Amino acid sequence: MFNGNMNEVTDGITNGVELRKQRGLEIAAVIRIDRKGKNYIVPSMSGNGRYTVNPKARTCTCPDFAQRGCRCKHQFAVEFVMKREAIINADGSETVTETVELKATKKTTYTQDWPAYNEAQTNEQDQFRRLLSDLCANLPTPPRSTKGGRPPIPLSDAVFAVVFKVYSTFSGRRFISDLRTAHADGQISTLPHFTSIFHYLENPAMFDVLKKLVEESAKPLAAVETDFAADSSGFATSRFVRWFDHKYGVVRTKHDWVKIHVMCGTKTNVITAVEIQDRDASDTKLLPSLVDSTAKTFTMNEVSADKGYSSIDNHNAIAKHGATPFIAFKANANGNGRNVGRDRNHGVWEKMFHFFSFKQDEFLAHYHKRSNIESTFSMVKRKFGDAVRSKTDVAMKNESLCKLLAHNICCLISAMYELGIEPTFPS
Repeated sequence: MFNGNMNEVTDGITNGVELRKQRGLEIAAVIRIDRKGKNYIVPSMSGNGRYTVNPKARTCTCPDFAQRGCRCKHQFAVEFVMKREAIINADGSETVTETVELKATKKTTYTQDWPAYNEAQTNEQDQFRRLLSDLCANLPTPPRSTKGGRPPIPLSDAVFAVVFKVYSTFSGRRFISDLRTAHADGQISTLPHFTSIFHYLENPAMFDVLKKLVEESAKPLAAVETDFAADSSGFATSRFVRWFDHKYGVVRTKHDWVKIHVMCGTKTNVITAVEIQDRDASDTKLLPSLVDSTAKTFTMNEVSADKGYSSIDNHNAIAKHGATPFIAFKANANGNGRNVGRDRNHGVWEKMFHFFSFKQDEFLAHYHKRSNIESTFSMVKRKFGDAVRSKTDVAMKNESLCKLLAHNICCLISAMYELGIEPTFPS
């Protein structure tokens, strides 16, 4: 005869079921479960085998089910998977389907404020020269390193000339007419010779100046942008790279390129941070730098990026600034961080992986803001060209930065007429 407390036994059974249910949820979140006919194949959490679950017969081939005869964690995991595939009927019942149905959705359209757009376009070049002049006005001119020779023009005039030249898309000789107009309007103090513009692009010191101005030009939109996207792209050059294709036994050639890594706001497409290294530089390793640079000016709410940026370090770098990372996961990703070492903090990674696994529609609604970075690259390349004309490494990088700076100023002009923002730059 049993003389113990029946409530204690009942509580023990209940707690055991809840524990197996919780472990089943974890399995469904981090391990791929395949369907084979009427059965489901569930890998062991320890990696020592696979178990077959028959949900209709309520059986499992694991030792726990054989010993206890009650629902195990693998059965609970299959139930969670089936719920993700279930369709809720009007009467509250569930119908599990084996096919995916495509439902027609209403196409999202965005209205265009055509009067504001027309004003921005018809006044763009005048506003461009004014904003570029204001942006360059406070650039300090470094002291001369040698005596003798002609004095250099102010740094503000040199930067104005190279950025305005790239914006115009004209050749150096044809561009001088536009630069002469800017000189007559007092936007530059010295009118340089057209060959001098190319010399300015060859100056290595120009790189840091232009990079800083890209970030500075985005600041007036800090009150507008809270969601951001990151990606990389390239500008073609006049150089070619050659390699031997061992698979087909032929020599192949293609254009070399300047690879740019940027972060942009998803509302105005303004570029908030940029990195330019060699053409084979890793995307994922440069994301923390882009995030840190953007966070200096902007309050970050979300950051979206493709699976090339999917790493624990990048998730943590975004979360460090109070933002939520919406980064696509690779096919072999799991939510427990076992593949990346025990000494690394993968809490944010696990949280977002579970979000992706169980609220995929909501996750993708945020993630697809990443498409705005593709729009940004398209805007830059269509307007200022998808290739650089410069021939040396230094000049090609500087010319690429000029394209991005010109794009940002155009974004500011659109915001002036469409959002009522008046850009100002601190002295």
